[in-house]
Amino acid sequence: MAKIHDTFAELSLGTPWWFTLSARVLPLGVLGQFLGAGMALFRDGDLWDVHETLGLALVVPASLLWGGALLVFRLRGFGWWAGLSFLLYLTQVALSAGAAPLLLSFHPFNGALLLTASVILLAKVERRKSQPVNLEMVQ
Repeated sequence: MAKIHDTFAELSLGTPWWFTLSARVLPLGVLGQFLGAGMALFRDGDLWDVHETLGLALVVPASLLWGGALLVFRLRGFGWWAGLSFLLYLTQVALSAGAAPLLLSFHPFNGALLLTASVILLAKVERRKSQPVNLEMVQ
């Protein structure tokens, strides 16, 4: 029997729609955060409230991804990237919570790391969805 990568576990059960949606929303939300911060910084300072609200709303997809990888057995292969994305999200919130300039200076860097991790996670989810249901048909 051929070894199957753990992100391809139980393909016949599919990938939950909420997990796929969360994997798609998280990188788009983080990208929106970069856009919103740039607009607030260089155009309209009132947009910082939108940046904050969107940032706090991203707890939903980040939590769903991490929780799904922990609680849904067939999604366990996404645990590392989902966990990293959740940890980077929590770090992002913690960096923005203080008013210390040194901590705030790491906020964009951590945001870039979060964007990278969430795009890699999305690629892995889409790769799972693109696999044929029966891997024996491919071999």
